[in-house]
Amino acid sequence: MLVRAWMTANPTTIQPTDSLTTAQDRMDKGGFRRLPVVDDRGALLGIVTDRDMRRHHGYYGSTLVDAAMTEKLITVLPDDPLAKVVDLVLRHKIDGLPVVGGDGALVGIITVTDLVRALAHRLGGDAGAAAAADAASRK
Repeated sequence: MLVRAWMTANPTTIQPTDSLTTAQDRMDKGGFRRLPVVDDRGALLGIVTDRDMRRHHGYYGSTLVDAAMTEKLITVLPDDPLAKVVDLVLRHKIDGLPVVGGDGALVGIITVTDLVRALAHRLGGDAGAAAAADAASRK
């Protein structure tokens, strides 16, 4: 099973010059706990998570994303096996990874929730069918 089958392609992003208020609004609207940070060309610069933002609570309007984001990223490729994602998630205690193309451009994101969906699919049954349908609808 490959990352590309379970990732969310073209995820919602934020720019480094946006405020944390904008980031919080996008997270709330989409039900996300993280947003990839990209430049004007769409190149991946970092990621901002709900945990990163909590350190700036009370200052969201006056704090830019680049002050809160994590720049040293662990990424995966679309053709990487899900086992690699599981290993990285467990080893680094993170719950989502940006997916980049061969040129390093952001193409998706894969989360622990996506891994659980893939597991449910692998185990079969109604949960697996629902997970597969959900994954197919997100492509």
